[in-house]
Amino acid sequence: MKKFLVFSLAVSCGLLMLCGGCRIKDNRVHEIKVPEMQSTEDVTRIKTALAVLKGLQHKECIFDLNTRTIKVPFDSMVVAHKNIEIAIAEAGYDANTIKAMK
Repeated sequence: MKKFLVFSLAVSCGLLMLCGGCRIKDNRVHEIKVPEMQSTEDVTRIKTALAVLKGLQHKECIFDLNTRTIKVPFDSMVVAHKNIEIAIAEAGYDANTIKAMK
């Protein structure tokens, strides 16, 4: 009986892990405030900085110069939203709470 309980518990845990670990993608959209983004030249610099990141849907990014925001679709299983903000900060722009690094 004890062996059966241990076996049942092991099978149950295995099934739970299998079902919980099946996620392949987790697509999200992250909105980033970039107060210094004022021109198309700024947009080009930011696009260049983001180009090296995997997991972004680069062609789907929306750069709004009026509100100085960027909406970035990304797969959170590949890249974290903070990595996106840091890439923008490394290009010389504040990105949400991350200060410019250049």
